[in-house]
Amino acid sequence: MKRRVAAVSLLLVFGLLAATTLPGAETESPEKPPAAAPAKAKAKKPRATAQPAAAKPTEAAKQKTAEKEPAKKPSDTEVKQEFMRIVRDAKQVPTALDTAVVRYVGQGGKYDGVTVDLIGAVHVGDKKYYRKLNKLFTEYDALLYELLAPKGTRIPKGGRGGSGHPIGMMQEGMTEVLGLAYQLEEVDYTKKNFVHADMTPDEFSAKMKEKGESWTGMLFRAMGQSMAMQAQGTGPAGGEIELLFAMFEDNRELKMKRALAKQFEGMDDMMSAFEGEEGSTIITERNKAAFKVLAEQLAAGKKNIGVFYGAGHLEDMDERLLNEFGLKRQSTEWLTAWDMRDPAAAAPKKPKKAAK
Repeated sequence: MKRRVAAVSLLLVFGLLAATTLPGAETESPEKPPAAAPAKAKAKKPRATAQPAAAKPTEAAKQKTAEKEPAKKPSDTEVKQEFMRIVRDAKQVPTALDTAVVRYVGQGGKYDGVTVDLIGAVHVGDKKYYRKLNKLFTEYDALLYELLAPKGTRIPKGGRGGSGHPIGMMQEGMTEVLGLAYQLEEVDYTKKNFVHADMTPDEFSAKMKEKGESWTGMLFRAMGQSMAMQAQGTGPAGGEIELLFAMFEDNRELKMKRALAKQFEGMDDMMSAFEGEEGSTIITERNKAAFKVLAEQLAAGKKNIGVFYGAGHLEDMDERLLNEFGLKRQSTEWLTAWDMRDPAAAAPKKPKKAAK
């Protein structure tokens, strides 16, 4: 029983990190992608010239040099960037689930002066969370977003209808259970700067078939990962049972949010259940598709770009921005996606009446 609940909790977390399309979404002729800038000729490397051998420094000289040189600051690639965090109170009770907005800048080279923000998302959240995101999105020249949908798909403002995809149905169901809002109904995808940057359903299915992947296979991998985490003691302690009991609490919404939020703390291990040595379709291949669009937008002259994707995608995207695009991390801003403070606990207690 515990293993089944653990697998379900993993799939719930997974469902919060992958978006689907809405049936009945309007379609229009896809716009032609901006033409790529002509490739620059590679500069020839200057030939190396022989240099006289330097004298070997003495031990005393080495020690003096070590004293003068400050400790090296670790590079971006050596420091792990977090894209989601749990905020706790003094009693270690979860009070907020936050997602990150991480800024990367180009300093010299091909992308000098470019700014790219990775904007982490959970696909069900507080309404005020999505209001903040809608305001943030207006600041970009282009806002790249995820959506497994045919080319030219347009999501009407406020969304429409229900999703026929299992993940979409699960996400919509979670809004009622957790008392949260659904991303596809709250984010305004009609803005002109929004750019679809994801695979089509046909491309996604073909790639899954090529890799020998299936949704059933993902379920069994999730169960196996859950068992391994329990055996190693690396998963959130008692999280699955807490989630089960939360369903029967009076303040079910709050208790379930807190129990589910704890599962995010093992997100890296959880996502590895869906990744192989060569990566997965759900993360790696979709990220490749997104960054192909990013390269096209940069080639078209866009300088300030936001990439709005599920938080589970961003560790891989971080590595791509650092290693493939040569950008540097500049700053991190946190937005509260789930406010998990207990209103009853925060309310001031009425003073007791003095005995007559």
